[in-house]
Amino acid sequence: MQNTVLIPTYRRPLDLSRCLTALQAQTKPANQIIVVVRDTDTETRQFLANFDPQHLPLQTVTVTQPGVVAALNAGMAAVTGDIVSITDDDAAPRPDWLASINAHFLKDTAVAGVGGRDWIHQGNQILDASRPIVGQLQWFGRVIGNHHLGVGEPREVDILKGVNMSFRTQAIGELHFDQRMRGTGAQVHFEMAFTLALKRAGGKIIYDPQIAVDHYPAQRFDEDQRHNFNAIAQINLVHNETLILLEHLPPLRRTIFLLWAIIIGTRDCYGCLQWLRFFPSQSQLATRKLIASLQGRWQAYQQFQTQNPLKPPLTQLQNSN
Repeated sequence: MQNTVLIPTYRRPLDLSRCLTALQAQTKPANQIIVVVRDTDTETRQFLANFDPQHLPLQTVTVTQPGVVAALNAGMAAVTGDIVSITDDDAAPRPDWLASINAHFLKDTAVAGVGGRDWIHQGNQILDASRPIVGQLQWFGRVIGNHHLGVGEPREVDILKGVNMSFRTQAIGELHFDQRMRGTGAQVHFEMAFTLALKRAGGKIIYDPQIAVDHYPAQRFDEDQRHNFNAIAQINLVHNETLILLEHLPPLRRTIFLLWAIIIGTRDCYGCLQWLRFFPSQSQLATRKLIASLQGRWQAYQQFQTQNPLKPPLTQLQNSN
């Protein structure tokens, strides 16, 4: 079984160096390693020109459009392996990463996607909490991630995380990463759109916490700065999540999701009750988060209705239930 590793990168050559070094230590070597580089990223291009691959089957793909979605789609077009394993430039796969991934695909031909845990490094500390529920989409539309905290046996999930996910290329077929995902860099939730679409097509998606990468979250060079609030990044995040779920959920659950999202929400995507919960400690910041979240929901709903004119609008769905 031939393995391709796909790494999108942007302006993080030191992180990329650590990632490639980790791939050199794999117990099952990759047959193809594709690094996707932005045409304007001269620093990374210079690094790759001077990098000694030491027998790594390294290939560079250049992309002109910003964002991880364009980078991944450009890289996917060059994939030759039976399995494509995707990781971030700020991650370092552990030595048995590819061997463990292959074991799942060889064991069950119905498996379309495999992912695992990313051990997050925070300075000199490693985030070592644990959660039993990982990668689940609840019936009313709440998404549970926890891929960085997963424990237990391998199991089927709904969603994988972009830093550690692999796919059988035959199962992917003509599927592409969704170009409607907003953002100029991270384009948060792009992997949710991809894995849910793959699952709808009948593929099994497996999460195994023993398939591990070390993750060193690095600086982002776009509007999404991880832990610092940015209204545009928040709108984009909520828009992406909402559009994906509106398309994935059946009509009744779609309506319930919208009502739940607006009335309650989550600590990442505020609804009215979450705003009330955090307003005493966050004050105006909580209000800004609520406004941005509602804008993202509304913009996604408008886009969904425009692209799906035969689906009844929310008011009709509410009146029919």
